[in-house]
Amino acid sequence: MTTRKITEATAGDGGELHQTASAPEARTTTNHGAPISDNQNSLKAGTRGSTLLEDFILREKIQHFDHERIPERIVHARGSAAHGFFELTDSLAEFTTAKILTEVGKKTELFTRFSTVAGGAGSVDTPRDVRGFAVKFYTVEGNWDLVGNNIPVFFIQDAIKFPDLIHSVKMEADKGYPQAASAHDTFWDFIGLMPESTHMLMWAMSDRGIPRSLRMMEGFGVNTFRLINAEGTPTFVKFHWRPKLGTQSTCWDEAVKIAGADPDYHRRDLYEAIAQGDFPEWEFGVQLFSQAEADALPFDILDPTKLVPEEDHPIRVIGRMVLNRNPDNFFAETEQAAFLPTNIVPGIDFSEDPLLQGRLFSYQDTQLSRLGTVNFHQIPINQAKGCPFQNFQRDGHMQTQVFKGRANYEPNSLAENGEDGGPREDPKGGFRTAPIAVEGEKVRLRAETFADHYSQARLFFRSQTAPEQAHLASAIVFELSKVSLDHVRQRILGNLRNVDEDLAKRVANGLNLPLPKASSPAVAPVDLEPSPALRILGKYPDTLKGRKVAILVADGSDGAVVSSVRKAVEGDGGSVFIVAPKIGGAKLADGSTLAADGQLAGSPSVLFDAVAIILSDDGCAQLLKEGAAVDFAKDAFGHLKAVGFTPQAQPLLDKAGVEPDDGVVDIAQSAKAFIEPARTRQWDREPKVRMLA
Repeated sequence: MTTRKITEATAGDGGELHQTASAPEARTTTNHGAPISDNQNSLKAGTRGSTLLEDFILREKIQHFDHERIPERIVHARGSAAHGFFELTDSLAEFTTAKILTEVGKKTELFTRFSTVAGGAGSVDTPRDVRGFAVKFYTVEGNWDLVGNNIPVFFIQDAIKFPDLIHSVKMEADKGYPQAASAHDTFWDFIGLMPESTHMLMWAMSDRGIPRSLRMMEGFGVNTFRLINAEGTPTFVKFHWRPKLGTQSTCWDEAVKIAGADPDYHRRDLYEAIAQGDFPEWEFGVQLFSQAEADALPFDILDPTKLVPEEDHPIRVIGRMVLNRNPDNFFAETEQAAFLPTNIVPGIDFSEDPLLQGRLFSYQDTQLSRLGTVNFHQIPINQAKGCPFQNFQRDGHMQTQVFKGRANYEPNSLAENGEDGGPREDPKGGFRTAPIAVEGEKVRLRAETFADHYSQARLFFRSQTAPEQAHLASAIVFELSKVSLDHVRQRILGNLRNVDEDLAKRVANGLNLPLPKASSPAVAPVDLEPSPALRILGKYPDTLKGRKVAILVADGSDGAVVSSVRKAVEGDGGSVFIVAPKIGGAKLADGSTLAADGQLAGSPSVLFDAVAIILSDDGCAQLLKEGAAVDFAKDAFGHLKAVGFTPQAQPLLDKAGVEPDDGVVDIAQSAKAFIEPARTRQWDREPKVRMLA
């Protein structure tokens, strides 16, 4: 058996750990046997230059990865989508010629797909995971695809590491599990060896990783792009989506239980909201930077593991997105939608961000595998709708266009013979690349300006509220408790000491492990001013709009109280869902029958934002024998939700361990008093109901 010695050394490329084989038979090669000297960095024109097409190692590695699975997406396989429109409210004509960003008031058709990353198409909606946030604008200048996430930064700085990242987080190669989960050895082994991932790790382990609804997620373009104006002047830009319903998340225990109660929770929530006319809406904003402003930042604008705090560079809101129509056919639209970062329009251009540079190749290549043809752009959901698409590309698998005439090449002079010579290039209005100077030697190195891996991770953690910090620490404890390799846990704890000493201690205490010495960062982290914009708590409006309240009834319930609660909830913008022991409903005290929207056993309180329990003495006595009823009250209280009740329901609350606090309201006295606590969670209750790190 051949053994190999692996040595770990910090290279001068931003602190990334290289693993070096000591024997030829142990070294990494291409599929054709050429030994690879550097499997951590793509080939660039200078350390901050564009990635070069000649990098056959990058292309082979990503191309092989792109074709590993068919036909579902390798990542972002489980998705939900909707049609809608974008409306510009503030022109950026000073910065770009892109019509979609300069023509105020114009509405542009779009298609938006949300997704999880790690799980397959048949997984559930609510695991702890990053969420994809991809928007296809059908503009008059061609399709523009803004392909981002609900988190503004990423795990890696260079696209050549993307296959490694996804291989590590996917099901382990020998076991085929866990599905849609990062709580296992290989992910944390990889993350511990990649200090650049630490900032993204903070986001993924925070409440951002378990959103309440797709309608309540922020979205980010992640990478830095450029806008180009009429004079050819470039401006760096970062894109942001902010939900009008506010940003909100679930509790971890709640997310786990939702997965069992309704695996399609997010998909159903989006579909039903649109179907009933509660159209989700997001503000669209930008952060703009001149070259001088970018150079003045304490990090590199091209580094995708970094963000620019809103307090330093405020987001300029320039438009809105409204989703107002569900797909007619899930496969034809949601599943066949192909999003490409290369789909941009004149006036928008790329930056040299090495993650973005690799994405420009990878997405197109992936669609060739998934959809099986170079003509995937002819599938209706992918077709340019705002303008014609025409060129001299012909034939190919699944060609659906019938071209006339002989012109299938250029230049041609067929028009001089009275024939149709076909389309021509447009030097004035066509896409132009920004005239950015390119210089430097061809290298496989990371710019030294990418080397600070901990300062922004520290910024994120210290910007959270106390409950959010506790949730983040507890999430890491849970994840590492599923890791069987002690040296991996030790490495993570050592890295966490560079983020925040208290965080590292809390995680170590939660695992009952000694705290190891801090790892040696390539660049010592610095303390940055906290950014309250990075929090979730306090970022959603004081309203029930977009939220759902369950009313639990049984035979003998008071219909007048039910009506008063319904009126109060709907008056505040929320919706009501009637839950009864049987799907046929319940016979109220006045003899009428109240129809049920759901059966108790199949409609647990985890599916709702607040609950009201309206029972008679006899109805409560019956439900005391029903475990689902006890869990309904227990989970609502444990997940920090408002619990409205009538006095007759008190025995059920007592059995469920529901204790009096500001969020437990006697609705027989006042239904309106229930509304204020129902708008949010009762964070002061949390220390009473669960242990947190």
